[in-house]
Amino acid sequence: MTPTMNHALTLWRYLTASPGYHQEGLLVVCGSYDLRVCDYACDLFKRHKFDRLLITGRTGNWTHHLWSETEARIFAKRARQHCIPDKSIILDNEATNFAENIRNARLLVPSARKVTFITKLNSIRRVITTSPVQWPDANVRADGPPIRFPEEVSNVVGIFGLIAEMVGDIDRLIKYPDAGFQVAIKVPDDVWTSYQYLAEHGFDSHMVSLTA
Repeated sequence: MTPTMNHALTLWRYLTASPGYHQEGLLVVCGSYDLRVCDYACDLFKRHKFDRLLITGRTGNWTHHLWSETEARIFAKRARQHCIPDKSIILDNEATNFAENIRNARLLVPSARKVTFITKLNSIRRVITTSPVQWPDANVRADGPPIRFPEEVSNVVGIFGLIAEMVGDIDRLIKYPDAGFQVAIKVPDDVWTSYQYLAEHGFDSHMVSLTA
């Protein structure tokens, strides 16, 4: 395996570590380019005792080129294909980032206390670090479909696209706490090393600048 892939696997393992999901309460699906996220959420919804399925997302870096409708509407169509009834679905067509996904879900269902967010696997840690800021009085968990890296990466972004996205995820975990967007965490040394290596080798297109 090449150094690039070894470092990418380090980021993948760190970002995808999941605390698991509740089996009741509110189930929130974060829209994205990967419909497998919705498929996984629908399976959980049917197997457990969730109250409602809230689907959130307008468009993002990838999907504004992919679909003419919001991520939430595309995912809602997919949910109906899984026989999820309309009365169980709540839509948020406005959120464009994880802070808005979480905040809008809280505004739509303020009484929820057990909340499970289903997202892309590499976004799990982002959700977990953002939720204490945006929904501090909820018991939030996050999970995603059991996708293997690199074998099952979405064709929409490809392996190199996902590596750049993961570098961006780590970049936000490092920079966003100072901006008040998420809680601070210590990034492990091996993850920091892999993040720097990949950023220095061209996978920097999803990194952010908070001073621009």
